[in-house]
Amino acid sequence: MHTTFQELGLSENLLKAVGDVGYTTPTPIQEQAIPYVLQMRDVLGCAQTGTGKTASFILPMFEILKEGRTKVRMPRALVLEPTRELAMQVAENFDLYGKYLPQLSKALLIGGENLDPQIRALKKNPDVLIATPGRLLDMMERGHVMLNDIKILVIDEADRMLDMGFIPDIEKITARLPFTRQTLFFSATMAPEIRKLADKFLSNPKSISVTPPASTVATIDHALIDLPTGHDAQKRHALRYLLKTHEVQNAFIFCNRKRDVALLERSLKRHGFNAGALHGDLDQSVRIKTLDAFRDGVIDLLVCSDVAARGLDIADVSHVFNFDVPFNPEDYVHRIGRTGRAGRAGVALTFVTPDETKQVQAIEALIKKVITRRVLEGLPAAPASGKPRAPRDKKRSKRAAPTPREQAAAPPAPAKAASNSKAFGDHLPAFLRHARKV
Repeated sequence: MHTTFQELGLSENLLKAVGDVGYTTPTPIQEQAIPYVLQMRDVLGCAQTGTGKTASFILPMFEILKEGRTKVRMPRALVLEPTRELAMQVAENFDLYGKYLPQLSKALLIGGENLDPQIRALKKNPDVLIATPGRLLDMMERGHVMLNDIKILVIDEADRMLDMGFIPDIEKITARLPFTRQTLFFSATMAPEIRKLADKFLSNPKSISVTPPASTVATIDHALIDLPTGHDAQKRHALRYLLKTHEVQNAFIFCNRKRDVALLERSLKRHGFNAGALHGDLDQSVRIKTLDAFRDGVIDLLVCSDVAARGLDIADVSHVFNFDVPFNPEDYVHRIGRTGRAGRAGVALTFVTPDETKQVQAIEALIKKVITRRVLEGLPAAPASGKPRAPRDKKRSKRAAPTPREQAAAPPAPAKAASNSKAFGDHLPAFLRHARKV
């Protein structure tokens, strides 16, 4: 088994760049995948979040492409990512590892951004495209890029692609690629549906699985905190208590709903915490600015939806708080994986209310482990304000039936006029039941 980057067959320029980043020993997925990628084999890689999947395809991609030359508007490698944030992160890794290979260039094609700068980048004949499927298809239809000379295709975060409905787009894209390409297919989980997709896109792949599917990182101390009710005010109170009593350097705080992200961010700011918000409805420029502020330590707490649950590589995050138990059990693995990255220790705490029991059971069945439960000792009494949140999957009736107490307190119904009752029986017209001004 290889133990150093030197033994993986990388050139001096790449080794120097890796050293500048501060890495000396490859992670298991890098150690196993890089040699097969250099052999031009298709690879099916399964590794949990935070294990270095990006470097496992970026580094050998540089090694393969450094000798060739790109034709006009015909890049030689394509990396597909499900979200703008993930694509931008891969682009950052490209710049880090390629700093001593200036002859290789990239173009970043993502939605939510002005088309003109991306079109200008394509006109410079980049070697590598890093793209989200929708924006790439748009550029293809406009005639700005051709994929006839793609030698390496990377489909990253395949399970997320499946969840977001991108598979038809990927099929349209792959139909335009050379049949002889090399395909690298990476996923944090390997459900049967992912296996079927891999069979579509890969040819005799080398399968690499460095961790059990849907397992949690051993360096993360994760636990459940039972709360007696679903009152949001009480959950916010408990969260503030944890933020004050734990040594929280910085933290992701996950909510299931975008509207609750905004509410919780405002609440934390009112109580003096340095917080920001991140969810899919924000403009891309705002999302980039917020992520940069969190990465640079300008804000300490990032309240977010599951748009931040996958792939964001911020190394020194001390805590993750799940304000809500995720609806999808796999999202639990991805959320808590924002901490404890690259072998560091991390803490992940999840609030659980009585109506979230089934969601917890689904998570424990997925990770095949009973999650530790903890009690908040010394928690002061919660404020008496706030109402329980309505369950997501139940519609409120238009008019609730009155309680016995409300019935007793209600004023007696006015007596019916005798003459009108005789004339109309029980079906008294509405205009006769109300007093009229004369």
